[in-house]
Amino acid sequence: MRIFAVSDIHVDHEVNARWFNGLSEVDFTDDYLILAGDVSHVLGEIETVFDRASRKFARVFYVPGNHDLWLRNETQFASSLDKFDAVHDLADDVGIVTEAHHEDGLSIVPLLGWYDYSFGAPGNILKSAWSDYRLCKWPQGHDDASVTRRFLAMNEPLPDMPAGNKVISFSHFLPRIDVMPRRIPPHRRFVYPVLGSDSIDAQVRRLSSHIHVYGHSHVNRNVTIDGVTYINNAYGYPKETRISAKRLVVIHED
Repeated sequence: MRIFAVSDIHVDHEVNARWFNGLSEVDFTDDYLILAGDVSHVLGEIETVFDRASRKFARVFYVPGNHDLWLRNETQFASSLDKFDAVHDLADDVGIVTEAHHEDGLSIVPLLGWYDYSFGAPGNILKSAWSDYRLCKWPQGHDDASVTRRFLAMNEPLPDMPAGNKVISFSHFLPRIDVMPRRIPPHRRFVYPVLGSDSIDAQVRRLSSHIHVYGHSHVNRNVTIDGVTYINNAYGYPKETRISAKRLVVIHED
């Protein structure tokens, strides 16, 4: 059994949808897939991906990304939290796993999250350019920091890990900013405040994760920091061929 990971497949883009739809229906039937958020901003597209992924892989694990909670033309939802509930209902309907799973010496643990500006304060460029500020709608009294706290609280209590298990956790958002490579030029770093939260990594550490998969940044990465291997395998937007590998990646194999 192999465990594959990918995030940010953005099947709103036709070329991305063709790639995902073209994945074999026979090659992965004994394997698991970690799908670390940003499937689509369209609920119907998310449902289609869930259905097809559940037929291609033995088990699929998922956490939502920010795009998955956008409210662009979906007036049936009062807030992005309502859409979050609808996405989870779709996952449940087809057997997509959104809770901790333990088997045969292995634990796979999804971690919800958002961004709380622990990576820095947003500047004027970010405030004017970041689509979440227009397309995510929160209930009155909520802001990004409180949304982060809400999602992190939904991970609690963290599950007890069976003794000796290899622990693989995953989130959509970055658990720490130093997973970003040093090569990122300063003028690109204005997005850092909305990439994730240090509090996610606090939960990763409490789980004693061996591997943590994340997405969101679209910058593919495999780096070990203080004993945890952090892996980002974002498929990304069609033109992001330099920073994204555009393929599934095996992160564990029995």
